[in-house]
Amino acid sequence: MLRSLAIATAIAFGSVIAAPVLAQDAAQSDASQQTPVQVVQAVTDGLSKAIDGHQQELKNNHEKLIGVIDSVFLPHFDIDYASILVLGQHAREATPEQRARFAKAFYNSITHRYAEGLLDYTKGRVKVLPFSGDLNDKRTIVRSQVVMDDGKTVAVDYAFRKDKAGNWKAYDVIIEGISYITNYRNQVDAEIRKVGIDKLTSNLETQGDQALKEMEQDTKGQPGAKP
Repeated sequence: MLRSLAIATAIAFGSVIAAPVLAQDAAQSDASQQTPVQVVQAVTDGLSKAIDGHQQELKNNHEKLIGVIDSVFLPHFDIDYASILVLGQHAREATPEQRARFAKAFYNSITHRYAEGLLDYTKGRVKVLPFSGDLNDKRTIVRSQVVMDDGKTVAVDYAFRKDKAGNWKAYDVIIEGISYITNYRNQVDAEIRKVGIDKLTSNLETQGDQALKEMEQDTKGQPGAKP
């Protein structure tokens, strides 16, 4: 079950962040014309093209895999807004410099943690469901289903918001009703109360995904913690 959730998580993030490199320029130039569901559908269709035939090469060259993700991530995901939500009440207490440093460190940690899981992606594993939102709103949800190895499906939703330029960008992934923003906000809150935002950011910068794992372990067993 844990492996299935890990794969779902990687594919969920990958569906948003791992658009094919060849489609990057088109995605950037047409971003203002794309609806949220078109963004998700385009990148899920293209993900297999970026991964297929290169699994072993990318597995052996982790930095190259990270580089592929980095090159296409920013156009589709609002990292700054997501990090403010993760910081929660601590965002108001932090300086702009602290927020920017945390956003970069948190993004790098998440990317390194889930990058290799994208290599399990195969065409057709993500089904984008019919859109029922209102494009006149500033926020909306795109719903999808991820097919696991055992044939079961996992509900994966993407939260989108319009940026100042009017482009739709994702800022959260909700898997089986569990928001990653909320999940990490609880962990970040506990860690900041313990060591402070500067120390937490430093840990993320130097330890990466290991720091995330330790945060999760520290919050297990606390009241209200997710299993």
